[in-house]
Amino acid sequence: MTGVPARSRWSLLLRGPRLSRRPLDLVATAAFVAGGALLVTSAAIHFHLWAETDGYRSIPTIGPLFLLQSIAGLVIGVGVVVVRRLWAAVIGVGFAVATVGGFLLSVSNGLFGFKDSWLAPFAKEAFVVEVAAAGVLALAGVLCLVGSAPRARAGSTPAGTAT
Repeated sequence: MTGVPARSRWSLLLRGPRLSRRPLDLVATAAFVAGGALLVTSAAIHFHLWAETDGYRSIPTIGPLFLLQSIAGLVIGVGVVVVRRLWAAVIGVGFAVATVGGFLLSVSNGLFGFKDSWLAPFAKEAFVVEVAAAGVLALAGVLCLVGSAPRARAGSTPAGTAT
């Protein structure tokens, strides 16, 4: 982004829906809530698979990664809903895409000495949930860029406005 000051580039990440009844803000807020809920659902699936008696917990490296995914998915999912800013949507999309990528890599080539399968319990459901989370959070991010403004600090005036 040449020609745009670095401070302005970073301020884009602070964009989010306003607390208003404008349709764009309502849709953006709904997208953040839905995306966060989908990330939490993915986390719950991974925790369930890790916690089962003969679950992923017993697989070296993969077991701890399943537990880590469930904890991170819960934290990021809740964070996305609470924060509702472009940077949170970007983190959520990245997390969902990384989870999908790890699964696809594990299915196609194997990962850390373990090869997963589309026939594994909840494999297809988790895949659909994670792809949906990435899509919904990408939509939330686009809506932030299209119609929302950066959050101003208390006592300050937004850049470009007269005092």
